[in-house]
Amino acid sequence: MRLTIVGCSGSFPGPESAASCYLVEADDDAGRTWRVLLDLGNGALGPLQRIADLSSLDGLLVSHLHPDHFIDACGLYVARRYDPAGTPGTPLPVFGPGGVARRLLEAYGADAADGLGDTYTLQEWEDGRSVTIGPLTVTPRRVVHPVEAYGLRVEHRGRVLAYSGDTDACPALDELAKDADLLLAEASFQEDRDEIRGIHLTGRRAGEAAAAAAARRLVLTHIPVWTDGDVVLAEARGAYEGPVELARPLAAYDI
Repeated sequence: MRLTIVGCSGSFPGPESAASCYLVEADDDAGRTWRVLLDLGNGALGPLQRIADLSSLDGLLVSHLHPDHFIDACGLYVARRYDPAGTPGTPLPVFGPGGVARRLLEAYGADAADGLGDTYTLQEWEDGRSVTIGPLTVTPRRVVHPVEAYGLRVEHRGRVLAYSGDTDACPALDELAKDADLLLAEASFQEDRDEIRGIHLTGRRAGEAAAAAAARRLVLTHIPVWTDGDVVLAEARGAYEGPVELARPLAAYDI
């Protein structure tokens, strides 16, 4: 697998990054490359076009329905439905929490009611039930956030990418990250500043999750503009002895 960071700013786009969006690419046995997005937050559709043809996408996996994780699916709908050069032959599989179809239609507008089903095949996650997209197996797990939210475990030929989505520390996160080759974990909060629980991880809690799961690498993402990346990076390094770094736009990782 190959992971490319499209956007990694938390809660809303920052001056140097779009909101959450991650491109996963993997080849099948015939040599075809499959391209799947983990989230598509506000501002992400622009930089995504620097690295992928929008018509080449094979799936969109939405962790939860806050705008910084899904709202650019509205723009992708336009790109795939109205491109004068032609549209993809089949609808794009889109997986998300309960009500994903209704929420997307509300976000775009009622005029998409007749075309949304021709552009997207919208399906809802079931906690722990795996889905297959090409050579990728994806297992969603319900995590701790104020809305219905999922972390995702993506597997390909024995390799594992774990994505926290937005969550606080919880057993489901530990299970998702178990023996992962790379844990992509949010770290929105700072220790001794953000005391409220049940919303986001700190760098320390992300590091603790990586250590408990014996993940081989930790990449911290979803850093809001008001959170100091150096602080959460230091927190994570204090809890996890493996390699850890901050996500950067267009950084790529072979898994």
